[in-house]
Amino acid sequence: MGTMDRVIKLQNTKTRKKEVFEPVDASNVRMYVCGPTVYDRAHLGNARPVVVFDVLYRLLREVYGVEQVTYARNFTDVDDKINARAAESGRAIGDITAETTQWFLDDMGELGALEPNHMPRATEFIPQMVAMIEDLIARGHAYAAEGHVLFAVESWKELYGKLSGRSVDDMIAGARVEVAPYKKNPMDFVLWKPSTDDLPGWDSLWGRGRPGWHIECSAMSYELLGETFDIHGGGNDLMFPHHENEIAQSCCAHPEGEFARFWLHNEMLQVEGKKMSKSLGNFFTVRDLLDQGYPGEVIRLVFLQTHYRKPMDWTDKKAKEAEATLRKWRALTAGIEPAPSAAAAVLDALADDLNSAGAIAELHKLAAAGDAAGLLASAQMLGLLTEDMGAWASAPSIDLSAYEAKLFEARQKAMESKNFSEVDELKAAFVEAGLEVRMSKAGVELVPGAGFDPDRLEAL
Repeated sequence: MGTMDRVIKLQNTKTRKKEVFEPVDASNVRMYVCGPTVYDRAHLGNARPVVVFDVLYRLLREVYGVEQVTYARNFTDVDDKINARAAESGRAIGDITAETTQWFLDDMGELGALEPNHMPRATEFIPQMVAMIEDLIARGHAYAAEGHVLFAVESWKELYGKLSGRSVDDMIAGARVEVAPYKKNPMDFVLWKPSTDDLPGWDSLWGRGRPGWHIECSAMSYELLGETFDIHGGGNDLMFPHHENEIAQSCCAHPEGEFARFWLHNEMLQVEGKKMSKSLGNFFTVRDLLDQGYPGEVIRLVFLQTHYRKPMDWTDKKAKEAEATLRKWRALTAGIEPAPSAAAAVLDALADDLNSAGAIAELHKLAAAGDAAGLLASAQMLGLLTEDMGAWASAPSIDLSAYEAKLFEARQKAMESKNFSEVDELKAAFVEAGLEVRMSKAGVELVPGAGFDPDRLEAL
């Protein structure tokens, strides 16, 4: 049973205000989040909306009840990036999308994300997309041209751009969109495009082709959640044009509905203060970090320490601090039964526009007060300190005493010979293996860090 008397406030991109969240139907709270295009591993930036909206999903379940919340997140499995990957690798498109979809689910599972109630794949909903496009043409909001179907932005001109705060005239004036000969207006966007024999395609009134990207989410959200639902989420990079186009299509096809009543957008992710990019060499997939020894629970805590509407900076320092915090909390809660529910102060923070940073601050207070049961229940509500996330913390510790003795002996010799080259080499090798080297008069201590790799010690 939920605690429906708790007031949730969310920053609604549509109104640019923090508003009290009241669902259309409290017995069926509905949320749709834009999911990945499955052609490769999810990078760290892809994981941020997953964690953000996972926390919102958990909060809604806590307040309204587990059975009363429906969460849909799609997989785009028909896309030019996927086609290109198939062409360059020689692999079948279905094999690529099946593999990368499972990779995504595995990697997000490692971050403690619950699986949504619905995970529709675009290719399963082509008939619904075709029907929606036919309807838009019939209503005068779309037109066919040269095997393509385009949405006529002029037909929705007064409302197009409201989400992102742009006007059609300004957009046309500064247009950098592709002006194709078959477009009546440079802002018109593709609903359907022709497919050659070597590309995925489906039969339609306009010839064999495939859907444009934007129509997918409109058709799938309507099919699964109806013409009006509560929350639509995604990264703020999707606000324009993707979400703007979704609104136009959905409201024109189903004018009796409101489409999404609340829009939530998370900010982008940086790495060590810089935008993540391959050219800077700071581009990581989630799997890269997991393979480097960063536990999924540690990555999750780093994410939660920043409010979703602020840019998030991933740093190694934050990861090390998060790991130390989680080890302390796990030691404090070992063998303890969780309290019946999360602490009120933690829920209050989350109910205030998903203030996860405030919620984590409350966890620190619970830990400081020695309230292990309250800490455990509250952390688990946030997807932390769960049993299935804790293997990293309970992994058998490796005996490093022989390596400590080796470095201590090398240092003793160096004190006499004044040649510290062996000491420096050993220290460098230990650091490379992910160990922190602490040297004092009393001796040597080696402490495993987040990226500790015991295999690298074997050669020493």
